[in-house]
Order: sequence, then C-alpha cells, then structure tokens
Amino acid sequence: MNIATSQLPETAAFPLLSLLTLLPLLSSLGILLSRSATQGLRIGFAGALTTVALSIYLLSSFVTENVDVQWFEQYQLLGMSYSVGLDGSNVLFIPLTAILTLLALVYTLITRHVTDRLFIACLMGYEALLIGAFSALNVLQFWLWSALELLPLLLLTAHAGTGQNRRWAVALVLQYWGSGLLMSLSGFLLLAFGLIDSEHPLTFDWLTLTQNNAYLHDEVLIFVLLFFAFAIRMPIFPFHGWLPVLAEQGTVASAAVFLVGLKMGIYGVMRFIFPMVPGVAEQWAGFVVTLGLISIFYGAILALVQINIRRLLAFAVVSHTGMLVIGIFCFNAYGLEGGILLSAVYGLASAGMLFSVGLIYERTRTAFIPRLGGLFNTNTTLALLFMLCALSTMVMPGTPGFDASHILIEGTIEEYGWLAAIAILLGNVLAAAFLLRAFQQIFIAHPKRNHQPYSSSHHPVTTERLIAAILVLLLMGTGFYTTPWLNLVDHSAAALTKHFPIHSSHHTDTADNEGEQHE
Repeated sequence: MNIATSQLPETAAFPLLSLLTLLPLLSSLGILLSRSATQGLRIGFAGALTTVALSIYLLSSFVTENVDVQWFEQYQLLGMSYSVGLDGSNVLFIPLTAILTLLALVYTLITRHVTDRLFIACLMGYEALLIGAFSALNVLQFWLWSALELLPLLLLTAHAGTGQNRRWAVALVLQYWGSGLLMSLSGFLLLAFGLIDSEHPLTFDWLTLTQNNAYLHDEVLIFVLLFFAFAIRMPIFPFHGWLPVLAEQGTVASAAVFLVGLKMGIYGVMRFIFPMVPGVAEQWAGFVVTLGLISIFYGAILALVQINIRRLLAFAVVSHTGMLVIGIFCFNAYGLEGGILLSAVYGLASAGMLFSVGLIYERTRTAFIPRLGGLFNTNTTLALLFMLCALSTMVMPGTPGFDASHILIEGTIEEYGWLAAIAILLGNVLAAAFLLRAFQQIFIAHPKRNHQPYSSSHHPVTTERLIAAILVLLLMGTGFYTTPWLNLVDHSAAALTKHFPIHSSHHTDTADNEGEQHE
C-alpha cells in the first residue's frame, strides 16, 4: 500500500500540527504555574482561542482533492521518530476538539470552576493529548498519547466529578483502559517486529509499516488485539461497561471533550487496522457487524429505561457507535465517508446535550429524570439546545447528520443489503424515542418537586446563550451546507477502499464485466 506525503505548504512558516499539540500543553503548564486563578483562566482562554484559530486555518488550508498525507512533519530524536500528518480521516476531529475545549472553558464560567486551576489545566492538557493522538503517524507515538490521556481524565473525575462513587469509576476506567492499552501495545509491537524479515530495521513509523504490510506475520492476532483495544475506546458492546459509570460519576465539562476522544476508537480502526491488515479486516467483518447490530439495539433499549439522564446519553453513545462500526466495515467509500462525518456530528451533538443537562444539574442538583419537569419556561435556551442536538443525533433533515447517515446507509445497502440498513434506521427510530421522551420529561412534563429558585447571578444567562449559539450555528450551518465537509473526507475514504484485497478485486471484476457488456 503506497501512501504519499505532502510537506508543509509554502505559505506556512511553522509546523502547524506540532504547534496545535504544543500550545494547549504549554497553556496547561502556564495555568499550573500562574499566580492566581484569574490569571490561569486568562491563560486557558488565550490558549484555547489560539488553538481554535489555528485549527480553522488548518481546515482552510486543507486541499480536498489531495489524497496524500498533508502537513506532514517527521523528526528523528535519540533514535525515535516523531511523525504527524493530516488527511480525511482526522481533519475533522482536530477542530472539533479545539472548539469543544473552548466551550468547556466557557462552561466553567457558569459552574464556578474558574477558581480551580487544576481543573482548567487538566482540561487544556486533555486537549493537547487528543490533538497529539489524532495527528500521530507513529504507532508508538499514538499509543503514548492514548496512555497519557488517562491522567487528566482520571484527575478530572476524582477531583471534580459530581457522583458519590468516583473512586469506583476511576478503578473501572483503569481496568478497562489498562487492558485496552496492553492489547494495543502488543498489537503495535507485532506490527513493528513483523518487518524484521524485510530489509527495514525495527520501526514504528506508520508510513513504513503501511507500505510494507505484505511482510507482516500473525495478521489475525494483530487484528484481534487492535480491534478489541479500539472497541473499548469506542465503546461497543460488550466492551462498554465503563462508559455509563464514568458519565454518571464524572464532570460534564471534561465529558464534553471526552466525547471526541471516544471517536479515537473509530479513528484507530481506520488509521491502524484498515491500512495494515485490510484482508483480515474483511474476513472478520461478519463478526464485527454482528457486534454493531447488537450495540444498536442494546444501547437504545437500555437508554429507554434509564432514569439518570447522563447514563441515558452514555447508552445512546453505545447505540450510535454500533451504526458507525457497521458503516466503516462496509469497505466502500460511502460507508467510510458517512462513518467519519457522522462520528464528528455525534461528538458535537452529544456534547451539546451534555452541556444542557449539566447546566440543568447546576440549577436543580439532580440528574434523575423523574425528579425533573416543567423546566422549559425558565430554561428555554437549554431546552432548545437539547432539542436541536437531539434532532441532530436522530439525523433529521436540516442537521449535519442527515446527509452523513444517508451516505452511510447507502454504503450499508451496497455491502450488506436492506436488512442491515433497516436495522440502522430502527436504531434511529429508537434514538428518537428515548431522546424525545427525555426532553418531554425534563422540560415539558409537570414538575415532580419544587426546584431551587432561578437566579441569573448564579447562572449567567448570557454565557449559556453563548454556548448554545455556537453549537446551534455549527449544527445548522453544516446541516444546510454539508458539501464542503463531505469533500474533506471524500477523497481519503475513496483512496482507502482501493487497498481492500477482496473488495477491490470485486470492483475490478465488476468494471471489467461492464466493459465487456458495453463492447
């Protein structure tokens, strides 16, 4: 599999991807060393705003027609290789991480975490680790970023979580993620040592491994180790047990950014499994798609019976992940393109719902749905934000998920037929059921108890409206004008499909037969 790279554009005088990783990391250090909480918050906002601006520049400079790895950087240090790059697989996740981190900082202004320098520093450090992992083109480098991601996540949960069993949540996450990290490290080591018989020395460079995957041994074992490791990160049934607990016990601000980190599992499959062991991925597709179908209905049914809104959203993620897994394992351009775009949409929309219910929690001090009700009149902004984000996850017309889901379903029909596509559509129907039911019980139904008095001094309405306005503009803007976002991932998805041995040969035979019939 041959993959070309594009060096830094002539108009750029700096290594942008490295800077995007380094900037929030330096901001995190600056916050910890600042003299006051106010100074630390200013450093955090300066770093977050600059990162957003640079990520927008990254999007504007991305050449959609180019299937090469763009903004490629590679450095050698002490015998180790540092490589980063950008293509259609990761181009959406870096700006999404930057935007949600900025919104999480705005959220801290409302929830009075502004005096907590450790909280803000962990949030900025979390952003740096996610950007570093999404841009890494070295398997060991990717693994290191993923392992370090545990540090801010566990600190935020233990230090600022809202649940009563935070230690249990931390232990559970360590158990699941620790096993996943061990499996992924084993898989990456097998990848690297698999080239020993070739002329290449030991290397963890993604480009070298991808271009020489014909020399690999133990391909099935590599697939099993990497897929099960990424399945924990997605998460998909039955590797999802840690997510509802973390959603219930953790903090909303970190969870919003963490939702992008969950897509690391989907990204890892497309970046490190499909190019390395494409033939084995095709052979295991039936098993993976079965897990995806189970996840769709398992997650949706459990979401329907939840009384904690955070757990409901966690099981919604499990259900949506099943749809994404089926899409990318279609091995065609439609499924891959729809899977990438829908991953970004789900991340943004789920974060919006989390912000909404998090601010409801700040008012009512409860996340239990039966204790809520009648909040629409006093919390209209939050209600509308929740509704629009829910409609986006239900892939309604006018939302960015509409086009992405239809492309994914088209790819599913092409590969697996109508039954699998109908299962995905039923999953969307169930999503509408549990999300609209939750909206009705929280915002419309008669309240079950008296809530704390509404106070604009404790809950700044203007700041809430800023979060809602940014998310609404992003969702509506991309919903009514999806073509540029589809173009960002289209060419990379199409290029990836050419390297699946079974499907590429099938498409070639089909094209030959059509040519003979035409003659």
